[in-house]
Amino acid sequence: MTSDLTPRQKSVLEYIIAFQQEQRMAPTVREICAHFGLSGPAGIHRILNLLKDKGYLVAEPGKKRAWRFNRDVIGPGIPLIGTIAAGQPMEAIENIEAELSISPALFGCKRCFGLRVKGDSMIDAHIMDGDLAIIRPQKRVENGQIAAVMVQNLLAEATLKIVRFDRSSLTLEPANAAYSPLVFKGPQRSQVTVLGKYVGIVRKVK
Repeated sequence: MTSDLTPRQKSVLEYIIAFQQEQRMAPTVREICAHFGLSGPAGIHRILNLLKDKGYLVAEPGKKRAWRFNRDVIGPGIPLIGTIAAGQPMEAIENIEAELSISPALFGCKRCFGLRVKGDSMIDAHIMDGDLAIIRPQKRVENGQIAAVMVQNLLAEATLKIVRFDRSSLTLEPANAAYSPLVFKGPQRSQVTVLGKYVGIVRKVK
């Protein structure tokens, strides 16, 4: 759905959606500028008008909080499963904690789920503790992609890691030098189950 947006336009839209979800109201233009470190509103106004023209935003002239996301375009939502305990992946995904009123299409998915991030093992990939990682369910990912995985008899919950593999081994690599990678060789590779590909995050508005 958002393939027609530039990265900057998409980041502004994601911010407005996250703000409106958390605060139950739209952000002001000043708040949007502050979030993106901008001193003036001209550039943001251009982006807001483009997002309105493309149908992603609705403008309410005369209001201080005039820009809100278009629920008719953005919805329906993404199930949030919080953390995934070790076990069968589909059983875990059915354990829905809440629903985010954000369309999967915003992340290029027909179907996806949210997973609550715990810890700082992926901070160099800009994935922080407390973020909601958006995951597209799939059993395989390409070499070097970030995925939600489960490891039998080793990890109690699903985790986000960079997945690297060759003919003889599979490595789950953190994006933080303070942590060591997990390497699985030969038959050990069957311990790792890929739940899905990481496609984006929803971050709490501060």
